[in-house]
Amino acid sequence: MKIGNIEIKGQAALAPMAGATDKTYRKICAEFGAAFTVTEMVSSRALMYNYNKTNELTDIKSDIRPVAIQIFGDDPFIMAKAAERVWKELNPDFIDVNMGCPVPKVAGNNCGAALMKKPDLCGSIVAAMKKAVDIPITVKIRKGWDANSVNAVEVAQICEAAGADAITVHGRTRAQMYEPSADWSIIKAVKEAVKVPVIGNGDISGAQSAVNMINETGCDMVMVGRAAMGNPWVFQQINGYLCEETRIMPPPSVPEIILVIRRHIAEMCAEKGEERAMREARKHVAWYLKGMRGAAKFRGRAGQLSTLSELDELLKDVYMSAYMGEE
Repeated sequence: MKIGNIEIKGQAALAPMAGATDKTYRKICAEFGAAFTVTEMVSSRALMYNYNKTNELTDIKSDIRPVAIQIFGDDPFIMAKAAERVWKELNPDFIDVNMGCPVPKVAGNNCGAALMKKPDLCGSIVAAMKKAVDIPITVKIRKGWDANSVNAVEVAQICEAAGADAITVHGRTRAQMYEPSADWSIIKAVKEAVKVPVIGNGDISGAQSAVNMINETGCDMVMVGRAAMGNPWVFQQINGYLCEETRIMPPPSVPEIILVIRRHIAEMCAEKGEERAMREARKHVAWYLKGMRGAAKFRGRAGQLSTLSELDELLKDVYMSAYMGEE
């Protein structure tokens, strides 16, 4: 598959998730087989005014390619200027437009999923950005704003006509947020309505659900969000099943999980400093430990971590619990 002129290898990409997919975790997921990764979303206005936070969010110098920078906004001129700056200064492989974020601080300011209420504005944004840059522009949309305005097909067609090079579809409306189950039929409807690649998103929990989505919808590949939290192995498993003659990859062993946790958090500390990184690491460690023996107690301890040495003590106890029966 290609997004514009960018060749995509593999059939599962890492979804952009605020507070989760920083550059350390993007790199780890790419190493485990994510076909491409996307930065946490960044405001087009913040890019225009050079806020310090945007420099960190858009730091892709050490990323494994391909990588996209995702921006959000509601003004075609500002979105185009932000895209131009991103393209010239940061050199991503492509730029993704957030038309699906449901959280009030984004959608409540007429951005993210609120754009689904204005299909023509979606097209104007894409068209303006395409004129400003010489790299692919992709969009990430939802099923619609609510049950009374399911318009993903219309928005997808308008974005394609404006020049979008690929479309990711999340199978829920903004009103549904992340529950109940995603409606994969809307992904199928979009795929049948446009010629550019369509990426399916919503309820991908592993290899089997990825296969099911591709078979049911005809989408070109899948995008994994929450199932990738603390689980970079999910990309290896999906690729093994889809790309390597249905090879079923075993789940990672406890020692392998421990090694990846230690490396992940150590790299975060090197990037951000131990004090800040350990605060952010608490949720990551809790995600990694989900489902393990004694997980409830260990995740409680993860929520109190403040130093790497405390993490080492926790990981030692996790190992002992798994192999010595101690909790």
